[in-house]
Amino acid sequence: MNFTRTLFPLSMLLLSGCVVGPDYQKPDTALPAKFTESKTSSAENVTLNPWWESFRDKRLNSLVHQGIGENLSVLTALERITAAEQGVVVAGAGSLPSLGASAGATAKGGHNNGTGETRTLSAGADASWLLDFFGQYRRAKESANASLDAAYDNVNVARLAYLSDLVSSYVNARYYQEALALNRKNLESRRETLKLTNEIKEAGAASSLDVLQAEGLVNQTLADLPALETGFLQSANHIATLLGVPAGTITASLTKGSAQPMPRYSTRVGVPADLIRNRPDIRSAERLLQAATAQIGVAEADLYPSIELGGSIGASRIFPGATNATSWSFGPSLTLPIFNGGALRAQVKIARSEAEQQYLAWKSTVLNAVEEVENAQSALIRDGQTVAALRKVVQSYEQTLNLARESYRGGASTILDVLDAERNVASARLSLASAIRQLARDYVSLNVAIGGGAEIGSPTVASR
Repeated sequence: MNFTRTLFPLSMLLLSGCVVGPDYQKPDTALPAKFTESKTSSAENVTLNPWWESFRDKRLNSLVHQGIGENLSVLTALERITAAEQGVVVAGAGSLPSLGASAGATAKGGHNNGTGETRTLSAGADASWLLDFFGQYRRAKESANASLDAAYDNVNVARLAYLSDLVSSYVNARYYQEALALNRKNLESRRETLKLTNEIKEAGAASSLDVLQAEGLVNQTLADLPALETGFLQSANHIATLLGVPAGTITASLTKGSAQPMPRYSTRVGVPADLIRNRPDIRSAERLLQAATAQIGVAEADLYPSIELGGSIGASRIFPGATNATSWSFGPSLTLPIFNGGALRAQVKIARSEAEQQYLAWKSTVLNAVEEVENAQSALIRDGQTVAALRKVVQSYEQTLNLARESYRGGASTILDVLDAERNVASARLSLASAIRQLARDYVSLNVAIGGGAEIGSPTVASR
């Protein structure tokens, strides 16, 4: 009965206890109504959009899906979810009663005064419950849950980084293959020019200098090939690493080249406010802000008294004689933080400062995301114009080269005119290939910047 009279009012006090510290409020920051070069219309949820499929490259699609569950950075982020889940368990366990048990046996012997051997068997149990009047453990669990949410979002951050790196590396690999093919085509053209120059020299209309100049251009083209081959091999090796397999594993399967990837669809970027919903790094930063805000309550709870209910019960049996002994105890204990040199209040200030830092980090993440979209969109538009212009440049220089050769055959121009025309054609073709690569990379950057595909294959958030 005494136990009930003691526990009941304490339980009522517990149920009516307050939760100290600020309640979390979603952060806000001023954002423009639209991006500079897009319309003021919100986009749908793009986190499940497989934007890389717009390249219409089956090999690329296969690589993306092969690596989505094998990339080591993504797997590491997934493993951090397990740790964060256990952090929630630890945070919640503090508000629950704890119970421990112990048992022991001893034996003593002696010969003084005829005393023989005695044996003692003992067992006991201890229980304690720290009453969470001021919400310390509730705030701690709130913080742990927010950190768990951030861990889920960080998986999507890692997945976006994987998609960006893999698709960009594939774009690079195909560029180097295209550049190699163009240089080999240029080599064939320059060898044809060298052959023509030798024929004209034999006819007495060209000099040895003309032949040497033509040979020099052939050799220069041969010297450019190894660097391009190295670029392809390094891109293929990096793709293998992103897939979680040893470098060189997929090189053979990529050796058979295909056309450079070109995006077939435009990207609807939406408005800046969409980024807060679609970008996993912004969501992660917000969850960390929520966790830091809850930690203020944890620190403030230490400023107030704490009451712990504790009790123990023990029993022992002594042989010979089989003497029994039992004992028990129960009661609350009160802890008052009277003097601590200002350490507890300093901890509150530290927690508030860390929450403010997390807010600034969130705001910085949002602004950086807006900048990334603006930059990628501007680059995509203008690099598309560059590609269109370079296509016309290549056509013009190819026609110029044909005319220069015909003129050289007829003796109306010199070998220098032909060599200059060949240089112009070669340079224009490589510039076009490079511009196509940059256009594809801009497309990748823009889709990653808006959070496209971040949740494809994402783990389900645990219910709690």
